[in-house]
Amino acid sequence: MRRPARECLHPHPRMSPEPTPSMPPSNEHTHPAPGGGTHAIDPRGAAAQGPSAFDIALNPLRFGDPLRWIAAGWRDFVRCPGIGLFYGGCFVAMGWALLKLYEHAPAYVLALSAGFLLMGPFLCLGLYRASQRLEEGRQPDLGDSLLAWDTRTGQLAIFGFVLLVLEMLWGRATLVVFAVSFDGMPDFQGSLRALLDPANLGFIVAWLAVGAVFAGLIFAVSVVSMPMILHRQTDAISAGLTSLRLVLTQTGVMLWWALLIVVVVGLAMLPWFLGLLVAGPVIGHASWHAYRAAVGEAGPAPAGKAAAP
Repeated sequence: MRRPARECLHPHPRMSPEPTPSMPPSNEHTHPAPGGGTHAIDPRGAAAQGPSAFDIALNPLRFGDPLRWIAAGWRDFVRCPGIGLFYGGCFVAMGWALLKLYEHAPAYVLALSAGFLLMGPFLCLGLYRASQRLEEGRQPDLGDSLLAWDTRTGQLAIFGFVLLVLEMLWGRATLVVFAVSFDGMPDFQGSLRALLDPANLGFIVAWLAVGAVFAGLIFAVSVVSMPMILHRQTDAISAGLTSLRLVLTQTGVMLWWALLIVVVVGLAMLPWFLGLLVAGPVIGHASWHAYRAAVGEAGPAPAGKAAAP
């Protein structure tokens, strides 16, 4: 009797499952979706939207820096005197117009004097552009400076509207001070001496106090905003917040800078505003250097640098 042949003398090797290709680790997290299921959330999405106003680093400043800014502003003025004298002439013309108007409506002139703080930053746009060109090693041009606003029209318009609202509030507050201090609209006969009469001391103190509040607010939100909008692809809100952060975190140095501006401009206004022919453009150029020294690049502030409040 034949024995059956042995089957499977060499059994087939056991088949192992195919390896599953490894997937790179994902940064996505799941989040319950409405109606069941989940959807992925990429935490990098927020970063892709760009840095916020509070991500912009602020450089530490010293009390000697404002004097260096003025010195740098003077050097820029000397390197492009024609541009500086043009804008300085605009400042002088504004002063003469206010002085002429004062002879007929002193109360309204004092209210509109805040317009210097409103128009000043916009006139200085051309000076910022000239300093920017000098920093780049290029020769500034008057036509280019006059059209500096053209590249950032929308954001500059938004910021200008904010300054206009503040100036209107300042003017209204000044008229209220007049109404409270005098019985009707006073007549100073177009004379500054009549305004400075000791009998008007209470009015002068109140007017200066109101002016200091609004001038301080305008300075805080605009000290580096205009050159920042011109120089960077940033919005008006971010620029204003960065300027405010700078004043709040380095208050001492910025108050010293504000005092220097007030003293220089005040002395320049004494000889029939003629001093603004030089002082105006020098301060404008210096403001560009203040911005460049104070505001760093986007990102967290390095150790030892000013942080957000």
